[in-house]
Amino acid sequence: MITASSKLALLMEGYVRQRNGKMGFGLLRYGPSIAGCEITCVVAPDEVGQDLRALTGIDTDAPIVGSVEEARALGADTLVIAVATSGGVLPDIFRTHIVSALESGMSLVNGLHGRYAEIPEFAAALQPGANIWDVRLEPSGLRSGRGLAKDLPCRRVLTVGTDMAIGKMTASLELDRGARARGIRSKFLATGQIGICISGDGVPLDAVRVDFASGSIEMLCEKYGHDNDVLWVEGQGSALHPGSTAWVALLRGSMPTDLILVHKAGKTHLDNGLDSFPIPPLTDVVKLYEAVAGAGPGMPQAKVRGIALNCVDLSDDQVSRAIAEVEDATGLPCDDVVFNNAEKLLDALDLRA
Repeated sequence: MITASSKLALLMEGYVRQRNGKMGFGLLRYGPSIAGCEITCVVAPDEVGQDLRALTGIDTDAPIVGSVEEARALGADTLVIAVATSGGVLPDIFRTHIVSALESGMSLVNGLHGRYAEIPEFAAALQPGANIWDVRLEPSGLRSGRGLAKDLPCRRVLTVGTDMAIGKMTASLELDRGARARGIRSKFLATGQIGICISGDGVPLDAVRVDFASGSIEMLCEKYGHDNDVLWVEGQGSALHPGSTAWVALLRGSMPTDLILVHKAGKTHLDNGLDSFPIPPLTDVVKLYEAVAGAGPGMPQAKVRGIALNCVDLSDDQVSRAIAEVEDATGLPCDDVVFNNAEKLLDALDLRA
């Protein structure tokens, strides 16, 4: 587990400039403020000497170092495999770093698929007092979904998206932070490995067998739904993506009362070689998610209350224009919750203490 006393080194060799480095980006942005941990450095030999803040746009003083030995000298006690590769496969260049870290007495956080605690070379290198946390393992005691979340007394706000890896977790975390600042009993529910590392709890949905997927989310909502006014359910995948199914389990498991659509400004097609799949007008995407959310009798008729627009890499003026264009096109409140804040979308949800 990552705790407030953890001193993390983020292993990101080859990924500091790629969106698949999102495990590291999430921990850099939210690890200290939410988990309370310290980010001592990023291990990326290919980027040594570069300014991490300039490379990522994240407000951080963490240096980039070239080796685990340098990270250890800075006080790091835990190495995090801080990437989210396609298929959750371990990059070969990471193995030497991992063995060096474990032999030096560091713990390991693994957010990729697989039981790394059972890999012989890693188990042999692990020292007494250290541990390997495999985040992406199916929880025990799961059941199939029963639609029980619809009877919870709390609001359940699910983030849905026009593609993968566009900011659904970030939007949910910022909305949760904004709600708590208003004095609302609010809880972020992590459904992926990054959110789990940040918040300390949740369900790694892509590691759950499909028969239990919606049930796992239902049980997570039941765990926190009686003690909070609103649950922010972290979205996964997209209804527009040919390789994505997790969004269905999230809709059925959480039985959302409200939806927030997440979109990247200017994005017209899916990424990662799927440019033959265009993104429809956002008004059509809104209708699609609302229709699926409320498809059956007795299901909450959840509506998209606003749009969280990811304006990364845009200038201040471009952000303002992009937000205005989306609002004009959809008639819905829109904002970049990182560039600005979550206030406009919280108002759209009518969330007040």
